[in-house]
Order: sequence, then C-alpha cells, then structure tokens
Amino acid sequence: MLLFKLMKREILITSDGSTTIHLPDWDEQYHSKHGAIQEAYHVFIKSGLDKVLENNLNEVSILEIGFGTGLNAFITFLEGNKKKIKIEYVGVEAYPVVADEVEKLNYVSELNSGAQQAVFEAMHDTSWEEKQAISEVFQLTKRKQFFADITDENAFNLIYFDAFGAKNQPELWTEEIFQKMFNALKTDGVLVTYAAKGSVRRAMQTVGFTVERLAGPPGKREMLRAIKN
Repeated sequence: MLLFKLMKREILITSDGSTTIHLPDWDEQYHSKHGAIQEAYHVFIKSGLDKVLENNLNEVSILEIGFGTGLNAFITFLEGNKKKIKIEYVGVEAYPVVADEVEKLNYVSELNSGAQQAVFEAMHDTSWEEKQAISEVFQLTKRKQFFADITDENAFNLIYFDAFGAKNQPELWTEEIFQKMFNALKTDGVLVTYAAKGSVRRAMQTVGFTVERLAGPPGKREMLRAIKN
C-alpha cells in the first residue's frame, strides 16, 4: 500500500457544501461527492445508530472501519449528545489523514457546531492506540491497523463499514473481512455501509448476517444493512 501513501490527494467540495478528500488516481472520495454530510447521516446515523437504539440502549459501542476524516465520529458525537447516550467509539485507520488536510475540512461550520470545534480537533489530535475521553459521554480509541488484523469478538453494537470501494480495494469486501465483522459484533449488532453490490451482500450472508437493502443516500439508489441475529 505504499502506492496509496504516494497518491495525489485533493480537497473536494461536495454537493451539500461539505468537504471530502478526493483521490484522482482512483477516482475515489472519502465520502460521496453528492454530499459528504448527507451521506454520513443517512447511512450511519439514520440507518445504523437509530436502528440499534430501537433496543433501548443507553450506551452504544461502535467500530468504524475507516476513521478517515473523522466526519462519522463527529456526527456520532453530536447525535449522542442529542439523544443523551454514552458512546464507546473505536476508529480503525491504516493511513491517517494528515494535519493540513484536517484544517481544510469544513464539517464543524457546515454542521453549525462551532462550539464543538475543539472536539473535532481533539478527535484528530489525540494519541493512537489509547482510549481518550473526548467528553464525559464519548470515549474514543483510534487504532492504526489494517482491517484484516481486526480480532475483536462480541465487542460492538454497531459497525460503520466505510472502507474505500470494492473497485479499488476488493480485498476489503470479502467473506474473510465480513467474518471478522460478524465476530466483532454482539448479538443483535448492526453493520451499515454505503455499498450495495450483490457480491458484498452475498459475502455478508455467507458468514451469517441477515442482510437488507435500504434506500441509499443522495446519488445512490441502495445501501446495505446487516444484522447479527
């Protein structure tokens, strides 16, 4: 993956005004070009967090596959405050976003959350491999790790599967990886992803997930939600 580290990277303004990072060599973005914030809320909050909260949990453990820009973690922090729940958040990322890119991301202003600017910065500035108290109700652990090396078992209520697409990194969308995701979830745990390919759905089903297709975010017809029964 040395090639990935050497790739050209650009800040892109998406259709809802929020930023993302664009990799021209792959024609790939960290978030949807049709709206980074809109996609994150639709896929991970509406279809993921809100789903697990139907079980009347007051504390939620979340694993994010692809911590990236920190957008998903930040909106989860905001939602946790609104819903008055405690969150244990683990973000896995092999190639962290660098400081000068973080400074160009406009999520705090686009979300009208200026009072939480320090929180977004802390999510990126805190050390890796250690649990950090971002607030009294939000604990963050960032792990610099390849997804294939994840070995958690029965640890999480929810997984945000936000890896780069299968066209560029097919090795991240295999039965082997989804077996690790299945193992990492508690019973009744939920995995959500923007992806909707048939091969991805079949890989999830093969390892034991119950999978449903849902309406996708702007610019995408469908997405997938998988449940460990």
